[in-house]
Amino acid sequence: MSFNKDGIIIVLSSPSGAGKTTLVKKIAEEKKFKISISYTTRKPRTNELNGKDYFFIEENEFKNLIKNEEFLEYAKVFENYYGSSKSQVLQHLKKGDSVIFDIDWQGAEQIKKQKLNYNLITFFILPPSKEELFKRLKNRDMKDKNIVEKRMKQFNEDINHWKNYDFVVINDNLDKCYNEIVSLINKKIINSEINYDSLKISNHVKKLRN
Repeated sequence: MSFNKDGIIIVLSSPSGAGKTTLVKKIAEEKKFKISISYTTRKPRTNELNGKDYFFIEENEFKNLIKNEEFLEYAKVFENYYGSSKSQVLQHLKKGDSVIFDIDWQGAEQIKKQKLNYNLITFFILPPSKEELFKRLKNRDMKDKNIVEKRMKQFNEDINHWKNYDFVVINDNLDKCYNEIVSLINKKIINSEINYDSLKISNHVKKLRN
């Protein structure tokens, strides 16, 4: 299968606050990828729009979509459900468009198990430090201290899944991280040799766990 003629699937996952949503939007805009807009039962943040950032629905509606097998993947994260529409994603891919996902490790595992007839590249995004992650979460969720504490606690679980991804990238600078991801995608597309420092990532994960 040729990357050039067929749509590809790009997955970005990360612990909450590591910057994957910002990266997904930037990559989609620059590379003309389609974003898989997730359905969610959580309430929108002040800067979020229904149908653009997420499809915001009630829990009973979400469970009906699960029952009807409408999701390519779904997961419950921090008391709320998130899921990707199977029909929406496949429609894009069949047209030859590439689709980029902003999902957690649970969703990424489900997509891999689907064994779709499209090429898949997965990325796990890490923060430069736990201190920086805490600062980002505090700035974003400053109205609710409990949310920040929950996300920091979940962080220790989330980083355990980094080895299940094709590539892990440290988001210490948005533009640098973006360029690294795009470079890896481009090299993967043309089957170019990739110099990927897995030891550097492994050492960084150890620091984040301390």
